[in-house]
Amino acid sequence: MADPARAPTHPPLQGAELVLGTVALSLATFMNVLDTSIANVSIPAISGDLGVSPSQGTWVITSFAVANAISVPLTGWLTQRFGPVRLFTASILLFVIASWLCGLAPSIEALIFFRVVQGAVAGPMIPLSQTLLLGSYPTARAGSAMAMWAITVLVAPVAGPLLGGWITDNMSWPWIFYINIPVGIVAAAVTWSIYRSRDPGPRRLKLDWVGLVLLVAWVGALQVMLDKGKDLDWFGSPQIVALALVAVIGFLFFIAWELTEPHPIVDLRLFGRRNFTMGTLSLSVGYGLFFGNVVLLPLWLQQYMGYTATWAGLAMAPVGLLAIVLSPWVGRNVARIDPRRLTTVAFLGFAFVLWMRSRFNVQADFGTILVPTILQGAAMAFFFIPLQAIIFSGLTPDRMPAAAGLSNFARITAGAVGTSLFTTVWDNRATLHHAQLAETLSRTNDAAMGTVDRLGSIGMTADQAWSSINRMVDQQAYTLAVNDLFLLSAGIFVLLVGMLWLTRPQRGAAVDAGGAH
Repeated sequence: MADPARAPTHPPLQGAELVLGTVALSLATFMNVLDTSIANVSIPAISGDLGVSPSQGTWVITSFAVANAISVPLTGWLTQRFGPVRLFTASILLFVIASWLCGLAPSIEALIFFRVVQGAVAGPMIPLSQTLLLGSYPTARAGSAMAMWAITVLVAPVAGPLLGGWITDNMSWPWIFYINIPVGIVAAAVTWSIYRSRDPGPRRLKLDWVGLVLLVAWVGALQVMLDKGKDLDWFGSPQIVALALVAVIGFLFFIAWELTEPHPIVDLRLFGRRNFTMGTLSLSVGYGLFFGNVVLLPLWLQQYMGYTATWAGLAMAPVGLLAIVLSPWVGRNVARIDPRRLTTVAFLGFAFVLWMRSRFNVQADFGTILVPTILQGAAMAFFFIPLQAIIFSGLTPDRMPAAAGLSNFARITAGAVGTSLFTTVWDNRATLHHAQLAETLSRTNDAAMGTVDRLGSIGMTADQAWSSINRMVDQQAYTLAVNDLFLLSAGIFVLLVGMLWLTRPQRGAAVDAGGAH
């Protein structure tokens, strides 16, 4: 086959084909991203139904995350080997089959195995949906393509727990997997019917076995460490120490091998480009902060503010409203306005929203919680699209799948790191605040003894009264701790603006690279 860099270019799609192609690719992306979070709230139901503990049930999440993280950076090699349209369509169909098997799983072991398969075949879907969308639009409208992609990637993680909770409560947990079947079949059929003539076909490529084994080793160890670290007391656990050593040593060997291998499984030389490196770093840190806070806020609402899973989901749901409204405008203007300026709006917007959240207290009502959530949607609209423009700036079409795979791998890994760090630091800060608050509460403290007397007057014993006071202190401590993290996140977003301006995107080059081909 001809060199992919010289593969024949194709005109942009038009009319109904463009609309259907965009919808099919967006549906596949939404289905994929949704599956990373939809199972989270269903773990108690899955564990109970399959007769295992909740801690064993969390492997349903870990197994998908590990397999997905390993397969995403392989997108570049797999695309060259099989062709982008063949690979994308096959990934969707295999994802549908894996989802069906997950719903039928008779045991936790079977479910975890099918989730590994599901995560592995899902890897190329998000990067390829990105590159296929860019190839569907004329250069001048490539920003609009990225707007559609960004909406699905940002809204799905928030919609996942809400939809998963509703399905689990009103139907049964297997349906969180079964809903993928009709969506996936439609997406695969439409994609193949529209894009198959654009596929350059498969090529014979040497497989970098050493690179693949090293990638599986260090990424697998890192993901399991991040997922299980908090439960196992981090580096107080020999298992976590062993995983950390495998991750670090495997990572160093992986870099050394891939940079000297003539046919690397992952094109690390992309990091030799300033725009790709700084853009990917800004995207990853920003997404890690965003995702860490997306996980933390519902936890605080459910555990310490008395919210049910449904109400916590409703408090997060409006986050997509302004993102959906503003993303098309950002997409239309990303080639005209310096993408660094647009991303600066996102980072400062996130910082403002997190500063507002850092002022929450235990009396915060639903409206107070909702206002920053709605405003966050505006920041989300300015986040993905211009950053992707910076990352792809100056890249030729043949390097786009590898760049999309690598940048998405960094983003997904940063999300996992953010989740682990935020939940761990939250507990640690809460312990500190609890100790500081408890110092002022003793039998010599008039306010504390007055509270004990009032609780005693309604029938509580002294022990029950002190237990009730301890719960109130816990609530205050975890609220102060979550405020600390919101404020810290706001400060880091402000600092990210400086990193962002180290990039030098070429005006219009980002969309040129991904134009119709």
